[in-house]
Amino acid sequence: MGVPDRRCVRRHNLHRVNTDNATTHDASNSAPAATGTAGHDAVRVAFFGPFGTFTEQALRTQSDLADGDLTPLRTVPDVLDAVSSGTVDYGFVPIENSIEGMVNFTLDALAFDHDLVIIREVVLDIHLCLAAPVGTTIADVTDVMSIPVATAQCHRFLREHLPEVNIRAASSTAGAAQAVSTEPTPGMAAIAPRVAADLYGLEVLASDIEDQDGNQTRFVLVARDGCPAPTGHDRTGLVVFQRADEPGSLISILQEFAARRINLSNLISRPIRDAGLGDYCFILLAEGHVGDDLVADAMRALHAKQGSVKWFGSWPRADGAVHDARAHADERWRSADDWLTAIRSRLV
Repeated sequence: MGVPDRRCVRRHNLHRVNTDNATTHDASNSAPAATGTAGHDAVRVAFFGPFGTFTEQALRTQSDLADGDLTPLRTVPDVLDAVSSGTVDYGFVPIENSIEGMVNFTLDALAFDHDLVIIREVVLDIHLCLAAPVGTTIADVTDVMSIPVATAQCHRFLREHLPEVNIRAASSTAGAAQAVSTEPTPGMAAIAPRVAADLYGLEVLASDIEDQDGNQTRFVLVARDGCPAPTGHDRTGLVVFQRADEPGSLISILQEFAARRINLSNLISRPIRDAGLGDYCFILLAEGHVGDDLVADAMRALHAKQGSVKWFGSWPRADGAVHDARAHADERWRSADDWLTAIRSRLV
């Protein structure tokens, strides 16, 4: 698609597990408030559930979302399907973890399966615990259940304290806690948020078992349409499909950003599902906003030179940071544009 028009998101109004111990970094102060669609008093938000997930904790830190009609769904694709179909107004899903990197099933769904846009991000500090039915000790644990991305964040703890344990996959951390609680099996424990352990009546056997301090996850709010106005500290998501798989194709993409002093915070390649083995596209997160002249110009050049470009949103960064090089480049670009405009005004 080409460079999108600046479409301001509709004003929305968007409920709350105990988040007293949750630390968040969000852009809600600079993003438009969320409101429900016609015929619905409360905004309808689907999130990666069940109740008790980190996704729910992050969602409930957002004052305009917390009192809405919140619906937990089992998988991220289920959440995005609900947004696309109009069943809900928004979806709230994880997209990146500071230890494990990008959440590929979220990125792939946005890149290939849905025409949705990100309009906000929230960063939540992540603390995991080992929880089991009351009366269980660590010595009793023979099996640990959790979503694989959470298990991966606790490899060191598992190697040091439970080296012989069997790892079982769950759809989410809270889903693991729910399963261990509702279908108790001797020796079964879950890696989950403390709030999920409390919610499902489990005993915490060990706290803060994640491998690294500063473990954080970025969550995003997605909508069918809309784009918050530029704030000066924004992020833009793009999927670039190459015109041909040939030497120099990646550098030709990167040069469009380097020439305009636009920093890329993420660059990953993903296989194109219907193109066969070895065909890849590139998913980029660039610092800046589609409403910025430099970002729009880079997108225009990519659209003209590459196979196709998909834009999946421009939204405020959670940390509010702006890259100095891009800010200076914006000023120089405006100066150069004024210079050229003055010259062209002399045409007769």
